[in-house]
Amino acid sequence: MMKAIGLRIVRKLGNSVRRLYWISVYDDYRRRYEISPTFRFNGFNVLLFGTGAIALGQNSYIGEGSSVQAFTDCKVVIGRGCQISHNVRFYTHSAVADSDFSQAKIPHKAADIHVGDYCWIGANAFIGPGVTIGRNAVVGANSVVTQNIPENEIWGGVPARHIRKKRLLT
Repeated sequence: MMKAIGLRIVRKLGNSVRRLYWISVYDDYRRRYEISPTFRFNGFNVLLFGTGAIALGQNSYIGEGSSVQAFTDCKVVIGRGCQISHNVRFYTHSAVADSDFSQAKIPHKAADIHVGDYCWIGANAFIGPGVTIGRNAVVGANSVVTQNIPENEIWGGVPARHIRKKRLLT
């Protein structure tokens, strides 16, 4: 019984230390990047990195385990009211897939990523360099987005394809 109580105390302390660590990391992100005070980091292990610019909008959130890479001279902009689930990846820099990877110099693509206001991005999605996601669009879970998505549309799959226009309710 005492052993079980001791384990619970250790776990609780461990969770508290983990939580404090990530709060300090997120505070550092707020100093380094342009992040609205109302932007939320939902959970642990959200990584923002790179020497480019990152702007995260009002009343938006990003889920646990997600990452945002802003390569040099590139930017990632996420608009207002966006809902980004867990394990979503935003990368502004990537090797060109049609390259010969055995060569010493592999071509890369580096470009900005823009997510419009009020978008919803499902878990485990990948958003590649140069992608713009229009206002009020939906990206389904496990999708790989390599092209622009117009506003008010639902896209999903690998690679992401148009599923349908949204039926907007008033």
